[in-house]
Amino acid sequence: MKNIIVICIAFLIMSCSEEKEIVVDTTDPYLWLEEVEGDDALAWVKSQNEITEARYSESESFTSTYEELLEEYQSNDRIPYAYVQGGMMYNFWRDETNVRGLWRRTSIDSYKTDQPEWEILLDIDELAKKEGQNWVYKGSDCLAPNYEKCLMRLSIGGKDAVVTREFNLVSKTFVENGFNTSESKQSSGWINENQIMIATDFGEGSMNESGYARQVKIWTRGENLEDVEVVFDGDYKKIFSFPFSSIRPDGNYYGILEGPTFFTKVLYLFKDNELVKLDLPLRMDVNGTFKGSLIVSLDEDWRGYSSGSLVAVNIADALENQISDESIELIFAPSDKRFLRGVSLGRDEIYVSVMDNINGKILHYEKVGPNWSESEIRSFGNAELSVSSLDEWADHLFISSESFTEPTSLYYANSEKDFEKIKSFPEKFDPEKYKVEQLYATSADGTEIPYFQVSNVGMEANSNNPTLLYGYGGFQISLTPSYLGSFARQWLDAGGVYVIANIRGGGEFGPEWHQSALKENRQRVYDDFISVGETLISTGVTSSEHLGIRGGSNGGLLVGAVVAQRPDLFNAVICAVPLLDMYRYDKLLAGASWVDEYGDPDNPEEWSFISKYSPYQNVFADKNYPEIYFYTSTKDDRVHPGHARKMAKKMLDQGHEVIYYENIEGGHSAAANLKQSAYMTTLQLEYLKDKLL
Repeated sequence: MKNIIVICIAFLIMSCSEEKEIVVDTTDPYLWLEEVEGDDALAWVKSQNEITEARYSESESFTSTYEELLEEYQSNDRIPYAYVQGGMMYNFWRDETNVRGLWRRTSIDSYKTDQPEWEILLDIDELAKKEGQNWVYKGSDCLAPNYEKCLMRLSIGGKDAVVTREFNLVSKTFVENGFNTSESKQSSGWINENQIMIATDFGEGSMNESGYARQVKIWTRGENLEDVEVVFDGDYKKIFSFPFSSIRPDGNYYGILEGPTFFTKVLYLFKDNELVKLDLPLRMDVNGTFKGSLIVSLDEDWRGYSSGSLVAVNIADALENQISDESIELIFAPSDKRFLRGVSLGRDEIYVSVMDNINGKILHYEKVGPNWSESEIRSFGNAELSVSSLDEWADHLFISSESFTEPTSLYYANSEKDFEKIKSFPEKFDPEKYKVEQLYATSADGTEIPYFQVSNVGMEANSNNPTLLYGYGGFQISLTPSYLGSFARQWLDAGGVYVIANIRGGGEFGPEWHQSALKENRQRVYDDFISVGETLISTGVTSSEHLGIRGGSNGGLLVGAVVAQRPDLFNAVICAVPLLDMYRYDKLLAGASWVDEYGDPDNPEEWSFISKYSPYQNVFADKNYPEIYFYTSTKDDRVHPGHARKMAKKMLDQGHEVIYYENIEGGHSAAANLKQSAYMTTLQLEYLKDKLL
């Protein structure tokens, strides 16, 4: 039970003797702002939006910046990234004319040309107009190997919740009485052309605490979904129950992937009509099936294989609960600087994307007799590589290459592995203009924290350079080099410095880099970020007056916590779609699914460490803070907009200056189309110029 709690806050700039009482009261005066569509809440939101728009969006600078951003976002010289299936390339495209977008396809030969001949499959703008609904395309799942039937996901306004509608690729129409569902956070997978597995909101008791489906059904065409028997029923406290479907030329496998916590998984596979729980480690990812084996990446040590390894586990042995040493084969093992990033399964080969000192490389694996052979895909220039698309049924491989200063390029290879460049993003700037450095800061516990610093070549260490520091630090997500977009370029061309911090909590150095900052060790994330900021100042790059920070979602929590602890260190803070009230985060939308990352605030022992950094509980009227820019989305059904709303209102009532903007649609990305993206980005740039230049 949550009582009123008194806590000692130890800021980095305070000793514990300089303690301040925090009274956490269940009668939160700002709870009314958690009512997403409440009249009073929306009235407050609109009033704040008007203030922000009047301050920034009516200037000539805003107009020119917006037009430049929008031109690039909508430009037709972008690479039309596509995925390959059935010998065709599928692409989703948005531009000035197609605001909501086109789902389209072309042949591989046509895709390789400068002007592919696209076949339009579905016009989302046309569909939205016809049905009077603000549809946002969220992807599709098409049944191999013919790829004629697809399960399409459509969202209202960009939310995570979607409707699933069956689409026929031959007639290019929705199937009237097909596999169609109501809006819900849901997932599905094909079994055959007349059966799917579906996890959705079946009614009372079918969803878990986090708002995801806990039950799975096998739905046969023509059946009333409400009448279908549940084949799997997860626990209310567990995080998810996802259908698992692997349909490949070397065999088909079906089952359920259950998430007891956000970072643990249990796989059940069907053996005939029986679901068998496989004896696999909890901290792992199942990347799919390959020639009778499960391809599993380990996030913990298991059976003599180290965390971060990629292994193949014999499925037949696993289904008999007889996994032996001979049942497991090592494919990839991490080293001091080389860590697993992603796995792509081809027809006869496996491609492993790795991080090598935060630079991307691709390793190629092929089974030769009893052993796996390894070779490295050659790099193109100085850019890092990643797999863009791979055909599971034929030999088609697409690789993307990019760096901060080298334009993104796309390469294609067939069975001969003779790579050819087929697409390239046009060069947007002279690469000699900017200097890219990988540098290091020392965190509070002595850990070396790498960061990328991008600046103009002529930048002088005079402590006056406006500098933007970006970070995330959570959920094993890595921040890697990518070609500088219009946001970064506009900032650099205004004389700014752009910095990306590879702090703990991410995945840049494997599972341990992430796991070392979970729960009671969360302060390490904030110490790491602060250390980068302090290093930028101590090396003369910038000063507190000219240093700003930016982060979104978990990164919004990052910048919120850091500015609460060190308000003296920054003069601008962009806090986007953030978590901020860590006392109630697990009660709001998907928050309960993240307890494995942050801890459980209902547990007094865990609240004792969460409370020390929770931004909402750690802002006070008698402290000085920079003017923080909060932004979020009304339609965000992942991170509740109440976090940003309550924090902004609380700080305003304490007498602080804040800037607030809430897009009425857009989901967790805070933008439902390119125009909204350009608008939201322009607001950020104008704020940064206002505060730091």
